[in-house]
Amino acid sequence: MLTRRDVLLGAAAAAGLRLPAPAGEPATSAEVVSFAVPPGACDCHTHVFGDPARFPFTATRTYTPGAALVGEMRAMHRSLRTERVVVVQPSVYGTDNGCTLDALRQLGTRARGVAVIDEGTSDDELDRLERAGIRGIRVNLETAGQTDPAIGRQRFEAATRRVARRRWHIQVFTRPSVIAAIADAVAAAPVPVVFDHFGGAQGALGVTQPGFDALLALMRTGKAYVKISAPYRGSTPPDYADMAPLAKALIAANPQRILWGSDWPHPNTSPTAPRTEAGTAPRVPVDDVHVLNLLAGWAPDPALRRTILVDNPAALYRF
Repeated sequence: MLTRRDVLLGAAAAAGLRLPAPAGEPATSAEVVSFAVPPGACDCHTHVFGDPARFPFTATRTYTPGAALVGEMRAMHRSLRTERVVVVQPSVYGTDNGCTLDALRQLGTRARGVAVIDEGTSDDELDRLERAGIRGIRVNLETAGQTDPAIGRQRFEAATRRVARRRWHIQVFTRPSVIAAIADAVAAAPVPVVFDHFGGAQGALGVTQPGFDALLALMRTGKAYVKISAPYRGSTPPDYADMAPLAKALIAANPQRILWGSDWPHPNTSPTAPRTEAGTAPRVPVDDVHVLNLLAGWAPDPALRRTILVDNPAALYRF
């Protein structure tokens, strides 16, 4: 009898993808990296999901992921030939950064992290997070469906107050319309600002979509970084072709403000995502090597790829 995974494998193969391996199994790809990955290259956006008995999810989460452990991530990064990684606190853990910190301990000096905090997080706790390898805090508006610019501004300004005197950055997951509405606050921020996943831009809407010009302007002045990560969130497989003009426009705006990330393990955060019998949402099937290979088309110059993969993350995350 066909299992659900068999069905997903068939669908993934038809789309030219390889379904991610279950937790604990080596990550695989239908491809090999098509360019020379420079030493010190960094995957700037990953998540780790541990044993719920040890690292319980928050009751207010909007999705339930399956396990995605450090060993599996290491195997994936061997296939990417990347040496460094940034582990980003996912929304399902709220402000309990225990799973992210445990991943940083396992990964050692090759890893940095981005935490989630709230008004109850003490300065002593921020100091502890710094020692553990945390280099920024995340404001996640998009996963919760929060698109009100007033709330976005309130949360961004609260984050700014907490890290204003630290060598940290603020990472924001939102969409171009919200970025445009808070652009003045971003421009005035005393710390670097990083926008996730193309700033939430959608490939089908192109470079003229509302708010994208504000994102480019923030990059040109050096006030914002953008992760050209998770193209599947704004486009369709296998080549996410309509994301290429967005990637090239962002790179052209300021190559010193571009970061690359896989978004592994590609949790399906949609409220309509199918659920397994255990209640977890299956991952989005993404071939990470294939997505990294797209970077060669977006940034054909090896020196430019080194800037994106090595120099920019080394400066921002202090490797």
